[in-house]
Order: sequence, then C-alpha cells, then structure tokens
Amino acid sequence: MNDHTSFFESALVYLAAAVISVPLAKRLGLGSVLGYLVAGVIIGPHALSLVGGKDAGEGLMHVAEFGVVMMLFLIGLELKLPALWKMRGSLLGLGGLQVLGSGLALAAGAMWWGLDWKPALAAGFILSLSSTAIVLQSLREKSLHATAGGRHAFATLLFQDIAVIPMLALLPLLGTRNSSADASHGGLASQPGWLQAIAVIAAVIGVVVLGRWLVPRAFAYIARSGLREMFTAAALLLVVAIATLMTKVGLSPALGAFVGGVVLAGSPYRHELEGDLEPFKGILLGLFFVSIGASMDLGLLVSDPATIAMLVAGLVIVKGAVLAILSKALRFGADTGSLYTLSLFQAGEFAFVLLGQSVGLGVFDVKTAAILNSVVALSMAITPLALLIYQYVLMPRLAKNTTTPARQPDAVDHSSPVILVGFGRFGNYVGRLLRSQGIRPVILETDAEHVELTRRLGFEVHYGDATRLELLHAAGAPDARLMIIAVDDPETIDALVATAQRHFPHLELVVRANGMDHRMQLLNAGVKHVFHEMSGSALDAGARALRLLGVPAYAAERAAKRLGRHDIDSAAELAPIRHDQNAYVAMVRERVAALEGLFSKDPLFPGAGEDGAWDREPRKTTDRAGD
Repeated sequence: MNDHTSFFESALVYLAAAVISVPLAKRLGLGSVLGYLVAGVIIGPHALSLVGGKDAGEGLMHVAEFGVVMMLFLIGLELKLPALWKMRGSLLGLGGLQVLGSGLALAAGAMWWGLDWKPALAAGFILSLSSTAIVLQSLREKSLHATAGGRHAFATLLFQDIAVIPMLALLPLLGTRNSSADASHGGLASQPGWLQAIAVIAAVIGVVVLGRWLVPRAFAYIARSGLREMFTAAALLLVVAIATLMTKVGLSPALGAFVGGVVLAGSPYRHELEGDLEPFKGILLGLFFVSIGASMDLGLLVSDPATIAMLVAGLVIVKGAVLAILSKALRFGADTGSLYTLSLFQAGEFAFVLLGQSVGLGVFDVKTAAILNSVVALSMAITPLALLIYQYVLMPRLAKNTTTPARQPDAVDHSSPVILVGFGRFGNYVGRLLRSQGIRPVILETDAEHVELTRRLGFEVHYGDATRLELLHAAGAPDARLMIIAVDDPETIDALVATAQRHFPHLELVVRANGMDHRMQLLNAGVKHVFHEMSGSALDAGARALRLLGVPAYAAERAAKRLGRHDIDSAAELAPIRHDQNAYVAMVRERVAALEGLFSKDPLFPGAGEDGAWDREPRKTTDRAGD
C-alpha cells in the first residue's frame, strides 16, 4: 500500500470517528473536544489500530496542527494593537506570574522526580503552558469565554503563546548538543547564533510591514475581481506563508500566525478573513484533537500506570495550586477563581513541539520525552471533564451566593416577519414607524435598564444579546423575512451581519452604518440595504437651512432627496475601490463635480449667485424644528 493510499485511509478513519463520536459526546453533554479526544484514543495505535502507517499518521498530524495555526491567526484578528495595549496588565502581570510560578514549582517537582536541574527546568516551563486550543474551544461551547474567569484565562493563554519564543531560544542552552551538531541539515540551524537572531527579528518585522502595507492592497485587488473563492484562497495563502516563514527561521508557525493576525486586526477585511477561515479552523482543530487522542501511548499506561498517574496528578495539583494562589492574591472571587484554575491546570499543545525540540537538543532522552508526552495528552484530555464539573457542580452553587446574578434573555412570546435589533436613538424611530403601520416586530435590546424603561412606555422590547445564535432562533429568525440592525457598535453590527448571512441567508438585512467607511464595508460584505446613521437627520437639517435662506420648500426638499439618492449611488460605486487611495480620490472628485453640475442645470435653482449665496433675502419662517 503506497503512502497516498495510507494517508487517505487514515483521513477517512479520522473523519469518520469524529463524525460518529462528537455528536454523541455533545448529546451526552460532554462537549465536542472530549468527543474528539475519545475518538482518537479508540482509533489510535494503542486501541483498535485503525489508523494507517506511521508516515500517513505523521502527515495527517501536520495537517491537523494547521488547525492550531489557523486558530491563533483568528485569535490575533480579534485583537487590535490598542486592545492588546489595554490588556498589558493582565498579559504581563497575570500571564507572567502564572508562567514563572508554575514553571519554577513544576521544575522543583521534576528535580524531586529525579531529573537533573537543566532538564527539570525545561520540563517545568514546558508544562507551565496550557492548551489554547482546548480551553478556548471548551469555554466558547459553554458560553464562558465572556465571563471574568474566561477573560483572565484568555489573557494568560495569550501570554503563554508569546512566551514560546524565549523558550525556543533558551532550550539550546539547557541541552547537551549545540546547533553545530545539526549543521549537516543546512539552513539557519548551521548558521551562527547572532545570524539566527537577526533572521528571527527580520521575519517578525517583515510580517508586520507586509501586513500593514502589502496585504490590504492585495486583498483590495482581489476584492475587485469579484471572485469569492479567490479571497478564500488568498486568506489561506496568507496563513500558510506566515507559518512557513516562521518555521524557516526556527519559530513556532502558530505564534507567527498569531502575530500576523494581530497586524491585520485593524484591516477592513478582518471580518471577511474570519468568515472564510472559520470553517477550515473548525475541522482542522477537530483533527488536531483526534490526533492528540491517537498519540496517547496506552502501552506506557499499561506498563507503568502508577508513574503516569502520579505525574498527571502532580502536574494538576502543582499547577492548580499556583493558579489558585494567583486567583486569591488578585481577589478574583470564588466563581472567577474556580473557572480560571480549572481552565488552565493542564499542559498545552505547544508542549509537543517543545518536547520534540528538546529531544533533538539532548535536553531529554527519548523515554523521558515519551512519558512527558503522555502526561501532556492525559492532562489535556481531562480538561473538558473539569469544565463540566465547574459548569454543573460549582457554578450553580457559587451562583446561589451571588447577589446580582446575570440576567437571562427574555422569552419571546410572539412571532413576527421582522426582527429589530437595538431600540436606542436610531432603532426606536424605526420601531415606531413599523408599529404605526400595524407591524409588530420582535425587538431585542441588550441594555437592561433601557428595556425596563421602554416597557413602561408601552413598547414590547425583549432583553437579550442578538449575537447569540440561539437567541436569534428563539426570536424566530428561521421564519422571519427581515432583520433590521439598529445597534450603534460597529463590531456588533458586523458580527450580526456575518451571523445572519451564514445561518439565515434568506433574511433581508436593513443595517445601520457607523460612518461612510463602515457603510462601504457593509456593501462589500453583500448587504444591500445600508443606511448612514446620520444621513436622514443631516439632510433634514440641510433642507431646513435652505428654507431659512429663502429656497422654496419644494426645492429644498427635492434637493435633500436628490442628495440622498446621490449619496447611496456614490457609496455603491466607491465601495469596491475604497482601499485604492488614488482611484478613490479620483472617483470622489468626479462624483462631487457631477452633483454640482446636476444642481447647476436644475431650473428649480436659478437664483444661485457667483459666491454660492442665494440672490434673495432670507424669508421669515414659522417652521418648528420638529416639523
């Protein structure tokens, strides 16, 4: 059987195991991550041995690891540099203390186990890293990622991912072999240390520069082609290129992808990238979890279960104790501290990479590395179980002691062809107009106090976060005809648009845009009915100003309507080229000249003088501002 056949048979088994086990695990309330891990154990070489040969397994593992790379790229996309700067306290303080405290404590435990101080130090800091993939996936599935404990866990994981860089750099200092031993392999490994350091710095700077300058222009060029599949291909190419570059200079490809994601977080194409890559991330992460399950060496468990159990328990207890002490010292509270501790007590996927590097550098022998690999995999496998204990045992008990429990979404007691999201300064006008015409929309609002106020005023407003898919289902989105998005936060608007387009493509979307650039971004995303949040009232004010200057009422109203239509047409024409500065400026100039020419030929406007002022005295008016 050739390698290709072996690879495809392995892929078939992996995917079949995932499709069978994950829905079953979800039905049992165990979560998808645990389902993937159990599937991997069952099909692995130490159970049913359904997976193909070694080469095919390694090839599939490389494909699966790409899921971690993509996940970190998408995490980076969600973090703009100003947001990272705001998180510097949590990143450096909480994350730094966790890695340092856990690393030193685990190193002490490794020395007690019998390791020399150098491999013990390496083992301690390798095991101090937690699993970004499993923790974030599990927290999101259980809707715990937005809680205080979830946010603290995310900040710590972020620091850990960054800490991989110095760990990779320092591992050679702890080994018995230097880089010259690998000179026969060529590449950077055969170069002096100072040259390797320059290459690493140059690669990071290159990612930043290209992400800021080249990538937005390339995506603008691809967007103008109108070929959606090319945008998806370009997104995949970007992630693969960054990961390859980082691998060439000896860094973690996942970390490089994270840096690339952060650089592109401010890009106007951020949401398109997220939407295109999300399906790939999900399936590849699933394969990664299956691979972890398959990599568990059950032979070691059978031959020396006491040692493995002791080491797993030691890792969980020592690391959990450090996390609990940090939670107590920083006054997280019982609920937040429990979630923080139970989320991060395990070792992480980067440990497999670091342990592999350590064996090559002579830090560990092969047997020690195999034992530590098993400890890492088992600690990752019990994490979903620990979070289930938190969700169903600890959280309900701790919630009873909370004086202000989080408000649950209101039940929607009627159906409507229209869902209105947001009932603030913009949405209440839309809602009132619909009600005046006998249309009773389902109104969703996240401001609890505003919900209570509007209910006292006679409006049927329901509390709930419409970005949650289950709430949109409860609000009747599968059967509705129209969703009006009237919230004022651009990121929430973009998230709602993406959710509606992905899960409810039949819905017509009427969307409030936060500025002209946001309006064009929404048009590029395929939204047909986009309205600038200020245009209506601004045009009304402009028409009133014309009337006060003596322009006849019918002419002023006609001018305002004409400008409104011109603005809509301009946005549609400018949207495809909004990232091409030269073309954009030329088009704006052309549109402005066309508008002025249009009005200069209008017989309703014969009185404009050379200075642009009307050749007549302003008339008195009794118009009221509210008319």
